[in-house]
Amino acid sequence: MLMNALKKTKFALTHRDARVDALVSETDHKTLATWARDCAERVLPYFEAAFPDDPRPRQALAALQQWINTGVFKMAVIRKAALDAHAAAREVGADSPARSAARAAGQAVATAHVRTHAIGPAQYALQAIHRASHAADTEAALAEEREWQYQHLLALRGK
Repeated sequence: MLMNALKKTKFALTHRDARVDALVSETDHKTLATWARDCAERVLPYFEAAFPDDPRPRQALAALQQWINTGVFKMAVIRKAALDAHAAAREVGADSPARSAARAAGQAVATAHVRTHAIGPAQYALQAIHRASHAADTEAALAEEREWQYQHLLALRGK
């Protein structure tokens, strides 16, 4: 019976934080891109530890950073970076923190194209943390990450 009590629930990408959603709707495009990058970078070590020779998710974040820095948008560059990061996620195979981290990077770079993609890296970061945590620690780990995401977006908006 104790084993069932410690069974981890399935993470749903549709479960969202209303506070974050409200901030996202009121935040400018480049600030959202910075936040998306930061959310993805927090979990990227899950991917890089498992696949140290695969640079695609990191390159996606570099492409996003280039857009943040310059404002120069080339759809071909952004699309390739996003698709490459998602291909890396598919190649991971089974559900894992590494796969969620690669998806976070793919969604983050897509924020350069459409600002509302910014919520994707936050959700995939939560999914990575969910997949990496032990059953007894899952809810606390998710609550901590949700709070960080909210506070970080507030701080970025204050700049």
